[in-house]
Amino acid sequence: MNRLQLYIMRLCRCALRPAIFLVAILGIRLAAYAQAEPQLTQYWAVPAYFNPAQTGTLDYIRIRGGAKLQWIGIDNAPKTFLAAADAPFKIGSKRIGVGVNFSQQSMGLFSNLQANIQASYKFNLLKGTFSIGLQGGYYNSKFKGSEIYIPDDDDYHQGSDTSLPSQDLTGNSFDFSAGISYTHKYFSVGVSGLHLLQPTVKLNIEGSENSESHEYETSLPRTLYFIADGNIPLKNTLFELQPSLLVRTDFSNFGAEVTARARYNKFISFGIGYRWKEAVSAMVGAEFKNFFLGYAFDYPLSAINRASSGSHEIIAGYSLKLDFSGKNRNKHRSIRLM
Repeated sequence: MNRLQLYIMRLCRCALRPAIFLVAILGIRLAAYAQAEPQLTQYWAVPAYFNPAQTGTLDYIRIRGGAKLQWIGIDNAPKTFLAAADAPFKIGSKRIGVGVNFSQQSMGLFSNLQANIQASYKFNLLKGTFSIGLQGGYYNSKFKGSEIYIPDDDDYHQGSDTSLPSQDLTGNSFDFSAGISYTHKYFSVGVSGLHLLQPTVKLNIEGSENSESHEYETSLPRTLYFIADGNIPLKNTLFELQPSLLVRTDFSNFGAEVTARARYNKFISFGIGYRWKEAVSAMVGAEFKNFFLGYAFDYPLSAINRASSGSHEIIAGYSLKLDFSGKNRNKHRSIRLM
């Protein structure tokens, strides 16, 4: 369980005092760590979002967009919006993938934005495809210090606490990530390191050009992801089993989730998932003429369920087939939805 969730649980025990108190605590910590990536239940639908090596794995221009509303019922709970696109290209006999992604998160008084460009190089290996990917981008963080509210009976902070910012703050930084992956006809496995430079964002008064004093800052934790999934056709049926696993750590916190899905006639899919000590989930999706639409619901297993009815997530997209003049050298079927 991450630091954000621990503070939310404290809020629940305090009869759901405003979540702004939570971000006040986070905002004054020097070198505080931000929640960099959303906890996507349908992580398998946007593989390149977590690993740049997964760009261009299909002979399609793949476009995805989605939103997650986390912990419905809790004021100022995390909200995430994202968009991603990737495509394969050939330069002579070389195969590469390129991609872009964008995400915006709000958590209490924090608002974080990421925009990245990606590239990967691919070659055949052991009847599959091995890929190496790089990602560079821009990260911006904002904190609405002007909206801090401290309840009169707060035991942790006083309204006159000078360490709390009273104005809106903003800051930005360069970000860098890398990953590797291996894709076979029946499975895929990948490892990625996001925010490898562990950038520190110094927060200044929004609209101010004064950079002589930096009292507040936040950091993106260096995070390691391992993602594996499979595509197992059931003999003499129209069903395919599509299990997947995600493991992540920032070397301080650990998280893992496992998903079991089934797809029927390459049209409709459904499944269940479990996020370690945090939530159980149910999901359903549909594909039609290269369109994809997926929905997932998470029910929290922690004390958060005393205040929240759960989380909702939706991802939609479209895949445009590319023509490589009949010389497609990447003929294995994707283990993911197209």
